[in-house]
Amino acid sequence: MADTQQAPAGQDISEEQGKQPKSVRVVLLALMIAMMLAMLDNMIVGTAMPTIVGELGGLQHLSWVVTGYTLATAAATPIWGKLGDMYGRKGAFMASIVIFLIGSALSGMAQDMGQLIGFRAVQGLGAGGLLVGVMAIIGDLVPPRERGKYQGMMAGVMALAMIGGPLVGGTITDNWGWRWAFYINLPLGMIALAAISAVLHLPKKRTKTRIDYLGAALLTVGITAIVLVTTWGGTEYAWTSARIMELCAIGIVSLIAFVIWQTKAAEPVLPLHIFRSRNFTLMSVIGFITGFVMFGATLFLPLYQQSVQGASATNSGLLLLPMLGAMLVTSMVAGRVTTNTGRYKIFPIAGGVLMVAGLYLLSLMDTGTSRFTSGVYMAVLGLGMGCLMQITMLVAQNSVQMKDMGVASSSTTLFRTLGSSFGVALMGALFNHRVQDVMAERAGSAGRQLTEQSAQLDAASLAKLPAAAREAYQHAVSAGTHSAFLLGTAVAVIVLIAAVFVKEVPLKGGPQKDPADAAQTPAPVAEAV
Repeated sequence: MADTQQAPAGQDISEEQGKQPKSVRVVLLALMIAMMLAMLDNMIVGTAMPTIVGELGGLQHLSWVVTGYTLATAAATPIWGKLGDMYGRKGAFMASIVIFLIGSALSGMAQDMGQLIGFRAVQGLGAGGLLVGVMAIIGDLVPPRERGKYQGMMAGVMALAMIGGPLVGGTITDNWGWRWAFYINLPLGMIALAAISAVLHLPKKRTKTRIDYLGAALLTVGITAIVLVTTWGGTEYAWTSARIMELCAIGIVSLIAFVIWQTKAAEPVLPLHIFRSRNFTLMSVIGFITGFVMFGATLFLPLYQQSVQGASATNSGLLLLPMLGAMLVTSMVAGRVTTNTGRYKIFPIAGGVLMVAGLYLLSLMDTGTSRFTSGVYMAVLGLGMGCLMQITMLVAQNSVQMKDMGVASSSTTLFRTLGSSFGVALMGALFNHRVQDVMAERAGSAGRQLTEQSAQLDAASLAKLPAAAREAYQHAVSAGTHSAFLLGTAVAVIVLIAAVFVKEVPLKGGPQKDPADAAQTPAPVAEAV
């Protein structure tokens, strides 16, 4: 696959915008608020869930509060990207914010668990367009060569959401009630909407081409089946059960039909020609693995530290600070170096090496590992992820034409989302199996019964265990963590292999650009929104 050359990104921004850096900064601030809304939501709601179940009941449907949101987000992500490409990113992005806020308001007013699940799905439909909109609009506003400057901002928002989400969720629930875990989105979303409406000016797009409804339906069915397999497999249903097999068949058939149809559709939801770019395909693979590793790590590290090292569950977000802090610093450094030099291939390679090393070190943790040692191991993993998190989006956007910026952003986001689903499912299945085996070895049938329903005991359940059972569980969690991170290590090797084949295509819009070339590029004939 050869990398295609195209017009520099960011050339469709008017001269007036180029003379208004303050306006651009206001837009970027609004984009960061929208990005934080999408990333904070699940973490805030997760902390509030015990209180929600206590008031609304419906404990048996608890998982659907998260699953419904995740399904809707994953299914809507590629469609939002295509809508932005076809009809203009500003309108699509503002529509996604409005839908997200409507879902938030309705979720806060839910009177039973069924309503909450439905309204969370509405919220997820809007959330699917938030991250895609942020990435695609930044792709329009900022040329790739300059985009590295803003990597630190995006990594900072991600770190802040992961660290602050549980703390904010707990504070809001304890002091204002669980409904404000949803209502808090409304003022922030309104600020983002007002700023974007007033300041963001992008060319209006007109198209007579109809939306590819069949392609969107096939992709939605395929993604939904995959997410349900990774969510239900090994928990609600056995991996070899008829229900899981049915979902696998539905997912595979739908995605094959989707690929075939995309070769015939007039305006495909996911144009297959973008995968002709070697770099774009490699970034999709790297993004998938990064999502696999990152969300697996954020699930098992707090569990290990709470169960084995005795850390407080209340401050679970702070337990990830070594990893997230290292990720933030590295992302900022990588962005600056990329902007100043225009070179970036070293970062996927370094990220792959550090990610493999960090995961392997984390697999060595046992019941005697100190918090300092585990913090150092987490920092190594964070350094690796910091080299990859934003570089994958930057290179993917640099590998496509401006007209495909939305689908490039949504595809990269989708692959990362699917990677996280697979990571949580596969690492979780291995973890649970190992925990149950070790509990059976150390505590007999009573130990296996203790973890039959869930291999993840909460702090209250753990405190009630006899000393011998608690010690057995700590050894079991250490063994489960070891197996999960060994799997992550093996999978992360794919990142290193893929990074070696990345072709360092010059980033567009750099300071070395010849002004004469820019003068020859015709200004877009479009009415500003």
